Parts: sequence; C-alpha cells; structure tokens
Amino acid sequence: MANSTYNHPKALYLLFFTEMWERFSYYGMRALLVLFLISEISVGGLGWTSAQAGQLYGLYTGLVYMTPIIGGYLADKLLGFRSAVIIGAALMALGHGALAIDSLYSFYFGLFLLVLGNGFFKPNISSMVGQLYPADSPLKDSGYTIFYMGINIGALLGILICGYLGEKVGWHYGFGAACIGMSFGLVLFYSLQHLLGEVGLKPIKTTEVIARKPLTNQEIKRLHAILVLAIFSMIFWLAFEQAGSSMNIFAMQYTDRWLFGFEIPASWFQTLNPLFIFMLAPLFSMLWVKLGNKNPNGPLKFAIGLFLLGFGFLVLFVGAISIPQGAESAAISMLWLSMAILLHTMGELCLSPVGLSLVNKLSPKHFMGIMFGMWFLAMAVGNYIGGMLFGMLDDFVKTQSMADFFLMFVVIVMTAAVILFGLSFILKKWMHGVE
Repeated sequence: MANSTYNHPKALYLLFFTEMWERFSYYGMRALLVLFLISEISVGGLGWTSAQAGQLYGLYTGLVYMTPIIGGYLADKLLGFRSAVIIGAALMALGHGALAIDSLYSFYFGLFLLVLGNGFFKPNISSMVGQLYPADSPLKDSGYTIFYMGINIGALLGILICGYLGEKVGWHYGFGAACIGMSFGLVLFYSLQHLLGEVGLKPIKTTEVIARKPLTNQEIKRLHAILVLAIFSMIFWLAFEQAGSSMNIFAMQYTDRWLFGFEIPASWFQTLNPLFIFMLAPLFSMLWVKLGNKNPNGPLKFAIGLFLLGFGFLVLFVGAISIPQGAESAAISMLWLSMAILLHTMGELCLSPVGLSLVNKLSPKHFMGIMFGMWFLAMAVGNYIGGMLFGMLDDFVKTQSMADFFLMFVVIVMTAAVILFGLSFILKKWMHGVE
C-alpha cells in the first residue's frame, strides 16, 4: 500500500522497470519483424510478400494478446500473479534468444515461446499495479499512467537499439539485443520481489470460497461495461497496430528518411510513439487530476481516443494522396508520418492506461485476472484483424492507392468513435459511480 494519500508505493517502480525491460524486448523485436520478413534473402531477410508478412504479423500479435486469458486464469486459481510473471519473463527471454539464432525452425520456436511467455506475464503484472492501492485511492489512475510510461521508455530504447542493430548490422543481432533486455527484467523482478509485500503471492484457499459467490446485479452491469469497452478497444488496436506493419512499410518505401546526410532507419519512426508518450503522459496524468469533477468519464475518454486516432489516419491519407497508383516507392516528407504518430499517441493516452484502470476498478476481485485476460483478448482480435488488413496493402497500392488504404481506417475508426460517444451515457450508468 502507499505510505500516504500523495505518495506512490516503491513497488510501483519495481513493476515499472520490469515492464520497461519486457517492452524493450517486445517492441524492439516488433520493429524488426515485418521488415525482416519482407526483406530480400540476399540481405538476410525471408523475402516474403506483404500478404504473407501480414498473416504472420497478425497471427503473432494476436496470439500475444490472446494467451493472457489463460495466464490470468492460472494466476488467479493456481500460481499467483508473482510466480506467473517470473515464468512468463523466463519463457520470453528464451524466445528472444531463439530468434537470435539464424534458423527458420528456431525463428518459429522463438515466436511460440514469446506467445506463451506473454500469456503468463502481461495480465498479471498489470493486475499487481492496481493491488498496490486502496480500492478508492485517487492515485490509481496516476499510478497506471506512470506504469504506462515504463512501457514506453522500454519501447523507445528497444526500437532504437534493436532497430539499429537489426537494420544496420544484422537482423539476428537485433533479436539478440531483445533477449538481453528481457533477461535484465527477469533478474530485476526476481531479485527485488520482496518490495511487493503480500501482493501477488500464491492464492490461498479462501480465494476459492469468494469465487463461488454469485455476482450482484451491480457487478454484472460493470462487467457488461468492460465487455462493451473491450469491443471498441479492439477497433482501436486493429488500426493503431498498423504502426508495426503498413506504417512501417510507409516509412521504409514511401518516406524521405534523409536528415542532415543520415538515412534514418525505417524502424526508428516507431520510437516517436514512446517518445511522445514520455513527453505527454505526465501532462495527461495531471490533466485528469486537475479537471476534478469535470474529468470526462472512461467511455468518453475512449471516444476521444478513437477520434484522435482517426484524425491521425486522415493526416496519412492527405500525405499519401500524391503517391501514384502502383508506385513501389516515393519520397513523402517525414512530417506527415510524424504528425500522424503524434495524434495516434494522444489517442492512446486517452484509451489504453484508462482502460487498464477501468478493468481494475470495475472487476470483482476474484475475477480480476480473468478480466484482464479478456481485455487483452480484445486486443488480440484487433491485432489479428489489423494484420489481415495490412495484408491487403499490395492490392490497394496496385488497384487503388496508398491514400485509399489509409482512408479505410479513417472511416472505420471515426464511425466507431461516433457510436461510442452515443453509448457513453448508458455505459456511465452501468459503471455505477466508477469513473
């Protein structure tokens, strides 16, 4: 628990740095994955088409967020959050190590270990953040935003280091750096887990008794609110995750990346998202506190996040209009891509940390791990659909245009934002006072 109403517990920063190193490894590897798949065999890639790469990318990023429902259940009923995090971190360190080996079989095995490890790690470290605070603590939203900064600092460092090594030295050196980062996170958490006190220990028998109690009508309504928000979260992520696929290709093939005589690696554009979050997250955190009673409720923040994401794709649409149909390359100003990422980041800050906090506050305690798993399941579906949509990129470029591809996401996301805005008043009632 926090020592006072105004201080965050020390254990928050243990979870912060553990998650930072895990995200270092995940985003460092993700920045390289599609580029590695579509690069020519002569430069060490696999030489796949965008459609093939989209299928694997969508399947991998989808499964990464699907397995947490199993990991959350096992943590709730058998392992405890703490043991689940340690198991997950160990599996992911091994998975990144396997990717560092120049073998197709090792590559697939590494992806399997990463998917499995993430299932144990992801929902349970998020659950422990909420358990550090009293149920009615005003610091909980702020704590999740600080935790979210750890995610993005790790992503920034991972993309810079793994991206540079992968593109400039060799793909497997980049994957190897991700392995080292995940290993740091594992050692850190294992060594300092005593800071967590009783949080995350193996469940005791009394937990099972609580779990058998029927849910109240209020709890059921709150769970319904989580499920509705999860659907809109899915729509958000199917578009947002284009950052690692179609927007990555846009950076590599259609963006002028020369700056002061240095060609910026395409993967480095993905650093803008964690960089902007690092800059803006404290401002958003203070804004929610400063607004007080005027603070938008969770569903309204979600709708705002979707609007901002849609505007980001509108910027990309305008920037890509000048690209001729069928063109395989262009030199569009990097400002278009940078502005789109800024808008996407602002949208993310309105939705992702708020969503994590809402799941924690709306879920019955004995369902918390499972509900976090369900939340990440929605992200899984979004990631998978996003990967499938990315697979359509080649056909769009040949038969329509790059701009039309981005326009598709403008329509999808903006429509969802309008619908959620209308539903927000109903969802507020279902949440029974939880903001």
